[in-house]
Amino acid sequence: MKNRIFLAILFILIPAGVKAQKVFSTDAAYKADIKVYVVNEAYQADLLIYKVDAAYKAKGNKGLWFFTDEAYKADKKIFFTEEAYQADLKIFFVDEAYKAKWKKPKKKYLMY
Repeated sequence: MKNRIFLAILFILIPAGVKAQKVFSTDAAYKADIKVYVVNEAYQADLLIYKVDAAYKAKGNKGLWFFTDEAYKADKKIFFTEEAYQADLKIFFVDEAYKAKWKKPKKKYLMY
């Protein structure tokens, strides 16, 4: 009985605290949760992104993204816009994981 209670609590608490960043790039805006635009310079971005090579490395809402090959595997579906004004979020890809971060934390809610 104690094990069942522990497991129930664990399954309730874990999803609430985990903010994974597994994303899937859609081919149409209407299929996406968020529309993003890739800016040319880091100072223009809301979020600095580092692409990780494994899903388990995409922990927290820190800009560590893992691109999935299927929409159902993703936490968020994104669409890359052609113009900045069309986007909900402006991103810039960085070359090191430690550089990934929110430049505009008020937009963090978009990735929860």
